[in-house]
Amino acid sequence: MRQGYRVPQRKSVLFRAPGLVIGALAFGAAGGWTASDLLASLSSSGGSGPSCRIKGNVSIETGERIFHVPGQKYYAQTKIRPQYGERWFCSEFEAWAAGWRKSKS
Repeated sequence: MRQGYRVPQRKSVLFRAPGLVIGALAFGAAGGWTASDLLASLSSSGGSGPSCRIKGNVSIETGERIFHVPGQKYYAQTKIRPQYGERWFCSEFEAWAAGWRKSKS
């Protein structure tokens, strides 16, 4: 009898303190985790609700991924275009974990 293929199950573990995400890990079948697992855990905890006000922008000139926080010089001018891979973040930690850098101005 042929053995069927099983899709490995994943479990996400999110540690929280009041108003603060301390850490997130996603464990695969082998017990390891990847950056995409970490990001999926963070995204599932935050979403793109009204508290997610950090703008993740992709530079037209260099392709660099830069995030802008409210109050920075170019925040109001920055537009989010999902078709170019731009997105909203709920925290600076989430943006850094996704590999984006903070705007210098």
